[in-house]
Amino acid sequence: MEAGADEVLAGARLDGCRVVRTPARESGVGSSLRAGLAALAAPTPPTAALVALVDQPFVGAAAMARVAAVCDSPDVLAAASYRGARGHPVLLGAAHFAGVTAGARGDRGARDYLRARADRLTRVECGDVGSPEDIDHPADLGRLSEPPPHR
Repeated sequence: MEAGADEVLAGARLDGCRVVRTPARESGVGSSLRAGLAALAAPTPPTAALVALVDQPFVGAAAMARVAAVCDSPDVLAAASYRGARGHPVLLGAAHFAGVTAGARGDRGARDYLRARADRLTRVECGDVGSPEDIDHPADLGRLSEPPPHR
């Protein structure tokens, strides 16, 4: 985890959450996705996993709930869409965990896996309740006090 992770975790409300530290975070998002999916394997695998990016704070709970609501089986593949563009969160049915894990390398998470299965991917429009804008640099932090961009 990045420098300062312990301080962030100490101040975060994580009731009901399990924190998974990624041993090779520097190698890219692929290692984080692999670690998260591996942690779900025990004791009882879930039907699906909802995957979100921590640098997109404007996605919000409403978009997460909307995408999660389409979970109907371990075969589900779904993603939020923002004015027609695929984004996060992404819902991965458990039947896809092994395939996603195999392709998650470097800065590639599930993107290639989802692209290869675009015909099976359910897109859930979330542009009215969220925004996929990133907060990537210290200069971006000021935007957190502004009204959400989707409103």
